[in-house]
Amino acid sequence: MKNMPRNLPRFSLAMLLAATSTPALAFAEANGADAADAAAPMAEGSASGGDIVVTAQKIEQRAIDVPITISANSGEAMRALGVSDLDELSNYVPGLNIQEQSANNPGVVIRGITSDSGSAQQAPRVTLYYNGTDISRSRGSYQAIYDVDRIEVIKGPQATLFGTASAVGAISIISARPKPGFSGEVNASYGNFDATVLGGHLNLGSEKVAGRVAFEWKKRDGYVRNLAPDQDDLYAQDQLGARGSLRLTPSERFTADLILTYDRQRNSGTPFISGTYPTASGPANPFGDAALGGSPLSKEALGQAKLGLTRDVYDANLTLGWDVADDWTISMINAYREFDSLEIFDADGSAAWYLEFAEDAKGHQFNHETRFSYDSAGFRGSFGWNAFIESGSQAVPFSSEEGIFLQCAARLIPNLPCIAPDGSVAAAAATGILTGGAATVIPYQSNFANIGKNQSYSVFADGTWIASDALEVTAGIRALIEKRRSGYHAEVPGSVLTGGPSLIPGQVDTGGETFWSEDSFQAFLPRFNILYRMGDGVNAFATVSKGRRSPTVSLSARRTASGPVANINPVASENVWNYEVGLKLARGGFAGSLGVYYQKYDNFQVSVRQPDGTTITQSAGTASNLGVEAEASVAVSPWLKLFGNVGYIDGGIDDKEVNGVFAGQRFRLQPEWQAAAGFTIDAPLGGGMRFFATPSITYRSRIFFEVPNKAEISQDAVTLVNARAGFSFADERFEIAGFVRNATDEDYLLDAGNTGGAFGIPTFIPAEPRLYGVQLVARF
Repeated sequence: MKNMPRNLPRFSLAMLLAATSTPALAFAEANGADAADAAAPMAEGSASGGDIVVTAQKIEQRAIDVPITISANSGEAMRALGVSDLDELSNYVPGLNIQEQSANNPGVVIRGITSDSGSAQQAPRVTLYYNGTDISRSRGSYQAIYDVDRIEVIKGPQATLFGTASAVGAISIISARPKPGFSGEVNASYGNFDATVLGGHLNLGSEKVAGRVAFEWKKRDGYVRNLAPDQDDLYAQDQLGARGSLRLTPSERFTADLILTYDRQRNSGTPFISGTYPTASGPANPFGDAALGGSPLSKEALGQAKLGLTRDVYDANLTLGWDVADDWTISMINAYREFDSLEIFDADGSAAWYLEFAEDAKGHQFNHETRFSYDSAGFRGSFGWNAFIESGSQAVPFSSEEGIFLQCAARLIPNLPCIAPDGSVAAAAATGILTGGAATVIPYQSNFANIGKNQSYSVFADGTWIASDALEVTAGIRALIEKRRSGYHAEVPGSVLTGGPSLIPGQVDTGGETFWSEDSFQAFLPRFNILYRMGDGVNAFATVSKGRRSPTVSLSARRTASGPVANINPVASENVWNYEVGLKLARGGFAGSLGVYYQKYDNFQVSVRQPDGTTITQSAGTASNLGVEAEASVAVSPWLKLFGNVGYIDGGIDDKEVNGVFAGQRFRLQPEWQAAAGFTIDAPLGGGMRFFATPSITYRSRIFFEVPNKAEISQDAVTLVNARAGFSFADERFEIAGFVRNATDEDYLLDAGNTGGAFGIPTFIPAEPRLYGVQLVARF
């Protein structure tokens, strides 16, 4: 791994630009014509003369008038940067990190707090909202971001606005809506690793009825070579997203939006590369070739013949809005989401038939919200109710060969390695030796599954007193009742070679029974905000809010003399108080924001891998988080704009003896420093032609992949250079552009530890190498 923190010139450049300019995506903070022009072309197509209008507080507002920290990113802004996925977007939003290990396992981090558990029993911390509906369940949350109007990143607890899953913040994805008239776009790109993207949209409608269809298809070869003869190269993509939208506006006072979305992945395997075992290419190397052989019985035991991901997501959303009186509106959201995801992975990171797993996750969610809103000169507010019902399961099949497992795990036979120096599986001889030649292969398979059936019902109210043109005071509260029901069952046969009750120590067969446990909980979650307009284009704000991660009804099984019984280990709710002050500025050609926050947690929940390969939730005690975030943009000339941002976080589990092994540990996936900077050129050349370019540089300091922290399971600081540039013709009807991500081809890790780490053989996932290509766009 390259030690990027020592690359001081790059870091200094990023910090210098961040101090004098600001992020391409902070243009939502613009206020007034000059600042809006400074944001162009990033905010093109937005309302209010170029300002991006956001709905973070469930009403349309300019971001500068929202008394919370928000980064609103228009579709045009993301296109200019070459951002095509949420993990790429996070490089340009301070306090946001998204680790996309796979579409089945995205890790979303806001202000150092991660939400990535796949357990159906555990609640998320960070709300992902898609067209106003919670889609936070990890295995169903990945959403392609083609044809979006904007993405709002709202930081800090937002229970009264976005529900209980927004314990530390929310990411709201709003797709482009149908509009009157005929228009469309087709775009295509081609790059290295045979990367092909084809997408576009078609819009047709009148003032009364309008429809829009959009799609995106991505296909790319794997960028990690896999030496296994019957497997594909790793991290190949084959993804399809399609969306149909219908808008009905029978009168000026009523609008109905129906949005149907399908998301599909047929990707090759995740490169869990061993840091211990060599391959035929040489010693273990996270950035070299992989040798992930999988299980020869993968189809029968795991559900799919090859390593990889098969995932389908269906989403239906019906949103209704009425202006029932001059000051009153009613909005209603009804949504259903269903996902079915099967991922086969090689957890030992080697050619051995050793730790071969699958994750078969299924679930469906139903959400209903009704909100009454009032808006007058002196007061605005809303109240309503929400019901969220979900049912899901996470099954984990396992396949191994007994002799290989025992030899690789315990070295029963002296001088017989698991993997030989030439990369061959020496442990394949173990069964023959241990049985005296009576058997050469003893296949083994097991399966366990956790189940979650959760219901959440709440009422909420939020009001803003407009004391004067300069002062607004907001208070709100959500009252919550939830019922959480957890299930667990396992089929775990005994070991032939050891005679024990299981091959993996700690796994317990439930004897054909599914164990159940349930509990009910109540909570009150408030927020308080003050907005003070200090002058033209200068706003100050302060906020106090409470967030809560739901309790976990943690259920597994344990052995007793009379047989297996339910093993119930409830984990209390995680609570956080968030205190924040900030400034938002938009004057002349400058727009920016500065925020300082402090968060205090009790019963901080962590996910800990167990020796049997499972992950459980535990309380790490108390934790705290102090941070600063700054964003700005400046128009140097009509054709040149600079942007940059910087975020600093000093947070972790409190260094107290009562917090045990977790005391003093930094949060997982939390960098201390994060920064981005760059500039945008948008210059007319005459004759309907324009030249555009947006080079950028991003920096992230060291992160740990696990708690408790381990130096060997971490990634040193990383600096990335990205760019997109090209020409448009015929008054922007046609466009040709080139793009590059990770231009310097830096080697760095996306993740480390993983399931293999629970067995003492951590694996490492390399992040994307240099990716580049050319894109063509036609608009009509």
